Amino acid sequence: MMPFGGWDMPLSYPSGTVAEHLACRTDAVVFDVSHLGTVRVEGQNAKSALQAAFTNDLDKISPGCTQYTHLLGDDAAVLDDIIVWWIDTDVFDVMPNASNTDDVVQAISGRETTGERAILAVQGPRARERLSTVNKQASVVAHNCVERVQILGASCVVAGTGYTGEDGVEIAVPLASATMVFEALINAGITPAGLGARDTLRLEAGFPLHGHELGAGISPIEAGLSWVVAWNKNVFRGRDALKLLVESGPRKVLVGIATDGRRPPREGCPVSLDGRVVGVTTSGNFSPILNHGIALAFVEPNSVQIGSSVVLNVRGSELTGRVVKRPFIAKRNY
Repeated sequence: MMPFGGWDMPLSYPSGTVAEHLACRTDAVVFDVSHLGTVRVEGQNAKSALQAAFTNDLDKISPGCTQYTHLLGDDAAVLDDIIVWWIDTDVFDVMPNASNTDDVVQAISGRETTGERAILAVQGPRARERLSTVNKQASVVAHNCVERVQILGASCVVAGTGYTGEDGVEIAVPLASATMVFEALINAGITPAGLGARDTLRLEAGFPLHGHELGAGISPIEAGLSWVVAWNKNVFRGRDALKLLVESGPRKVLVGIATDGRRPPREGCPVSLDGRVVGVTTSGNFSPILNHGIALAFVEPNSVQIGSSVVLNVRGSELTGRVVKRPFIAKRNY
């Protein structure tokens, strides 16, 4: 167990991080991600409030769908990256990161319901197959869709979302029923997994983590997430500053680096090209699938290209690598 965002979270279970990681890539795992926030926004003005706050455009989707989006500061930095669950016509569950829930509530109002539910993320190529033995309806909720589902008598909300690069769903379970549903998933042959595997899985899939690839001084453009910005909307928070940044050009760009050998790179390692420091890593670890180290890094624009040989300074010693395309492994099975 470890402290994370004000919560006590499992770093790993007895099987260990690597085994949990491989179970997600080959079979199915369940994460307890109840530390993620939930803010319920409802009523006839709910959609317009979210449209005015977030970068993405809800008109691209419809009730029963989910959408990835950003909340920006006035300087265009990403205050949080968020999944919106559009549950019903005027009912939305906004899912911020653990430490940013209060900021999101201030931006959109709404009612925080984090303490009323648990969130269980079932992920992996056999996630739906194993989940179907617990509840068939939950197992067939499509990717990027959301439905209300009764699971073992509990009124749940199930979304076809996740953070691993594998297929699966996330289940919002009433708090009183959380232990019962979690144990049913384990009994269905789904492996429990902790934050350690969650981080290595999202890194292989090239997903950003707030506080690393997103946060203060980092815009969606610099993080390589320009597709999250709906310029057709005349108003969203931080739009003017983001427009100026696009016109002037990014101050840095995010790249993927594959390192040589099993030694893992870490966050905060200077990245050098031809003896000159051109950037710094934001995340790094060992990839159990690729069997070598991988990292994300912000570097100077136009300083590297795919295939460039670079050197990372890891706690005073050199680690060689090369710039590669992201994600490190392809999203699979959906």
